[in-house]
Amino acid sequence: MKTKNNLIALCEAAIMIALATVLGLLQFPPFRIDLWGNGGSIDFVMLPLIVLGWRRGIKWAVPAGLVFGLIKCLIGEAIGWGILSVLLDYVIAYGMVGLAGIFKDKKWGLVLGTLVATLGRFAVHFIAGVTIWKLAVGDSVELFGMSFGGESAYLYSLVYNGSYMLGEMIFCLVASLILMWPLSRLPKKF
Repeated sequence: MKTKNNLIALCEAAIMIALATVLGLLQFPPFRIDLWGNGGSIDFVMLPLIVLGWRRGIKWAVPAGLVFGLIKCLIGEAIGWGILSVLLDYVIAYGMVGLAGIFKDKKWGLVLGTLVATLGRFAVHFIAGVTIWKLAVGDSVELFGMSFGGESAYLYSLVYNGSYMLGEMIFCLVASLILMWPLSRLPKKF
């Protein structure tokens, strides 16, 4: 019985990865709003991984997020400055989305999972912003009409990554609230 349940969970993970990939390929509103030329959009790609985490837990959602991040790189959706940048901003960042699985089977788990997944992904993007991207953009960069010098990499990364991750969180929270009741009625074991 355990093998059968693992096979079902594996198939569900594969379907959610595929759904996230398709959602990532939709390049038009309301499915995607691009904010920045160097990456950073508001879309629904995290939602299938969050749902997987809520249904199956971290054991399935974190690896699924890592695989999705790798697929995003392989299909040419990644923007980065070297392998470390791509690993952080895609593979590890989407692996963090799997942290939604902390709230597996909880009543408000889908909503709480969305918050944790977004904060986890934002943390990785923030770290990439203050390390790798600071090297790429140099000592001064302009964003929202404000100039950020070399000493303000933390503020720059907060503003840049926070601008799209906040929108992403709102998109996914609204979708989670809408989907919470219908998804709670689906069987988890067959």
